[in-house]
Amino acid sequence: MHTIGAILNWFGDTCAFIMAPLWNHSDRMQKVSRFLMRCFAIMMLVGILVWLSQRPVFTLRQVVIEPVAGQTLKHINKPTVKQQVLETVQGNFFSVRLEDVKRGFESLPWVRHANVRRVWPNGLVVSIEEQKAFATWDGADSQKLMNNYGEIFSGRVADVPDDTKLVDFNGPDDAGKEVMRLYEKANAWFKPWDAEVKSLTLSDRYAWHVKLSNGMKLEFGRDEESSDKTLTEERVSRLFKYWPQVQERWANRVDAVDLRYANGFAVHLASASIKKNEVDDKKSERKQ
Repeated sequence: MHTIGAILNWFGDTCAFIMAPLWNHSDRMQKVSRFLMRCFAIMMLVGILVWLSQRPVFTLRQVVIEPVAGQTLKHINKPTVKQQVLETVQGNFFSVRLEDVKRGFESLPWVRHANVRRVWPNGLVVSIEEQKAFATWDGADSQKLMNNYGEIFSGRVADVPDDTKLVDFNGPDDAGKEVMRLYEKANAWFKPWDAEVKSLTLSDRYAWHVKLSNGMKLEFGRDEESSDKTLTEERVSRLFKYWPQVQERWANRVDAVDLRYANGFAVHLASASIKKNEVDDKKSERKQ
């Protein structure tokens, strides 16, 4: 017992020594007191704010859906979407995670981007950029479309306005941007023919061919830009160079051109009345 008493006395003396400077200086005591009072006031304020934030008045009840500037929403059913949001969103005005709401909207068909902001005291405003269909993807029955950014999204051709002319694209699911790049190049190449690309197909091995608005089909094979960035352009230039001679010989009977040859191209004649040996000859024709 004597040992325990000694330890307690030593502890008390030590604490008194440490605290003595505060006890002996009123200005220091006042600063500590003010600090503690401020901490207490902050804790009380935080507690009050937490209590207020949980009041029913801040429960999310209003969701306003609007298009981005320059757009109108043609494919978004506002009442249905609002109900889905109110049923699935978690939290109130203060605690709702706007990023989760944003991802939820962007997972809907025909929504490309969504921007979400809070509106006091219990609402959200969602600005939606709707998809603009540019092309079908893997056929009109696949329920996949592509926008003009080369992005594939879920959608039906039946939902596209009748006055929208869609290009037909086909290719691997991860090749949307590559298909769009090839489309833009081919469109630029064949402007001298006053023709546009109506369909483009890219194989799994990245061979590609197009069909133009004038009915002409062109086979490019595998795009070889990785080894020679000008190779395909050179073959197209060769086609234009010798095209007047092709037209002079076969007029408008050519319906397809094969550009996969290194030093020329082959043409296919559409007329069914041409003799077989003549057709075979024309298919293998090379222009130097």
